[in-house]
Amino acid sequence: MDNRAEVRAFLASRRGRITPEQAGLEPIGGRRRVTGLRREEVARLAGVSVDYYTRLERGNLTGASDSVLDSIARALELDRAEHDHLYNLARTANTSSRNRPTTSAASAVRPVLQNLLDAITAAPAFIGNNRMDIVAANALGYALYSDMYRGTARPANHSRFIFLDPRARDFYPDWERAANVNVAILRRDAGRFPHDKRIAELVGELSVRSDEFRSRWAAHNVRRHYSGTKQFQHPVVGLLELSYQVMELEEDPGHTLTVYPAIPGSPSDEALRLLASWAATEDVAQAASLDTA
Repeated sequence: MDNRAEVRAFLASRRGRITPEQAGLEPIGGRRRVTGLRREEVARLAGVSVDYYTRLERGNLTGASDSVLDSIARALELDRAEHDHLYNLARTANTSSRNRPTTSAASAVRPVLQNLLDAITAAPAFIGNNRMDIVAANALGYALYSDMYRGTARPANHSRFIFLDPRARDFYPDWERAANVNVAILRRDAGRFPHDKRIAELVGELSVRSDEFRSRWAAHNVRRHYSGTKQFQHPVVGLLELSYQVMELEEDPGHTLTVYPAIPGSPSDEALRLLASWAATEDVAQAASLDTA
């Protein structure tokens, strides 16, 4: 991806969402053509010259110090995910082409990780990579995402399912939220792994095939996604409300482990028991394994 273009669009989009009043500034000049801050106002808030901030927003983060980046982040009221994203963009700008990593996250996992997944029997669990692929799962994980495996594309991919498969509209009770979160996570990973060609290929494919994806990608939103609650409308057991925990796998860069436990004794806990029985009957794990072979 074009780092300078990414920097330009990201900084301009963050500047455009903050009014002078929100930033505690008296507006500069007369009639405003934009609703957000002007570059000179961001420069004033950040304590840098207008020329220097203009250089940054034109996409040149080369040599920008941590203190400058922190000042820009405060001026633009960036949250933690956005602050990290700005640092990732700066790191890319300051990495020479000879030192850029070119490997992609693998689309298979070490056997020990599959053993770990299989040891989790009371909750859906899966390992994903930075391209939104499901690269391994336990039996409940395959059962939870059984609709995703009804498609023909392999490996099963969250982004393709959400934006290209009509079943996703039923599977996610709040499809709009699921779509927004998915794109924000993918853009964050694109910033963390800027030279992963497979991420770029996925973004290119979805941008061509989905207007819904393309409009969200253009917003340049990013998101950290490590814990919370999700709802799923499963075609077999109905509504599931599950908490989730996401853990980075440090020995396997670009991979995360996600586990979806239910509150003990809750309707969703009982629904997971039913899902486990259905998964054993249908042998969905074996079917998914055969599909991805």
